[in-house]
Amino acid sequence: MPKILYTAFDIVPSPKGASTHILHNIRGLVNGQFDVHLITPTDGLLPTEDTIAGARVTRIPQDLTQNFLARAVHFGKSVSAHLALHPGYQVVHFRNIWDGFHIARNKTKLGYKTLFEVNGLPSIELKYHYPGLDSELMAKIKEQEIATLHLSDAIICPSRVTRDYIASLGLNPSTSLRTRRKLVTVIPNGVSPSDFSATPLPHRDGRAPVLLYIGTLADWQGLDIVIKALPKILEQKPVHLHIVGRGRSRQRKMLARQIRKLGIEEHVFVQPAVPHHEIPGLIANADICVAPLGLNDRNVTQGACPIKVLEYMAGGRPLLASNMPIVRELVREDVDALLFSPNDPDDLARQALALLNDFDLSQRLAESASQRVLTNFTWHQSQKKLLRVYEKLLA
Repeated sequence: MPKILYTAFDIVPSPKGASTHILHNIRGLVNGQFDVHLITPTDGLLPTEDTIAGARVTRIPQDLTQNFLARAVHFGKSVSAHLALHPGYQVVHFRNIWDGFHIARNKTKLGYKTLFEVNGLPSIELKYHYPGLDSELMAKIKEQEIATLHLSDAIICPSRVTRDYIASLGLNPSTSLRTRRKLVTVIPNGVSPSDFSATPLPHRDGRAPVLLYIGTLADWQGLDIVIKALPKILEQKPVHLHIVGRGRSRQRKMLARQIRKLGIEEHVFVQPAVPHHEIPGLIANADICVAPLGLNDRNVTQGACPIKVLEYMAGGRPLLASNMPIVRELVREDVDALLFSPNDPDDLARQALALLNDFDLSQRLAESASQRVLTNFTWHQSQKKLLRVYEKLLA
């Protein structure tokens, strides 16, 4: 059995979509007869040695009093030390530059192939979490990203938008952009049909329908657009907005301020992230699910494959989403979802009211979306694509 080291500077398991993605990748590799060893941080509650989905797990303790970058550097050094002490891996599969740069740079000396799984790049994402980061530091991070991409034997990402951005960063400047795109394999996120079964839409008589958002409170998610749209919806229909997700203190305070300023406190309910197994129940209790992704470089330039969109669809609820390429890779407009102009609360409100006023339309979109995602976007399909990348890498 080929030995694989999978490194992730994300706590696994956790409510984050990254954790869901990692766990399904691991299951696919284990089922594909690979000996998988996952290295991930611990939150202080999880054991340092464990087994998950058939893979051995080593968790790196973190000093939570340190800032993000200090913890990331510590994680990278811990992975490098592990590789120096434990030779024999055929492939090292990593998700970030904090450990990935050193992994890729030492691949010849330590005798393994490298696979860079690009879901997001810190040169784009960090500024949303930590506003005011030094520009020189960000430039160095960008240089390290490009170097890691160049050194990697294989690159995978979850969307065509992300693939095109990676290709634009160079990879091999002497080749055409079309050739560079072929060097990157797109493997979209997915859903597990066993976790999500579409339930009938709840009738709306005698109660306020529920608009549901699940995800982080990060600035790129566009939650402020939903908040601004809510008063316009409430002028015509009584609704409740449920927001479920994790966020930094700054993000929670800003969200509370926006809600208070518009006087809609009694209509908005914000709760912390829940374990993944509770998400199907949240979706089943919703009338409309919202993915209000903002018009920014994280969504438009870098790209992503929002798991929330796929899970909303699998749960059989009408989807209201921002009209941008990363969404259109997953849904067909007016067939599987209603799409609104990005960053436009008036258009979001208009489309939400179209769904609230037309139960048959909501039902048609929900049924189409559920059938589409369970046919085209399952974790099993993603796992098969990942195994093909590994076969080529090890050939």
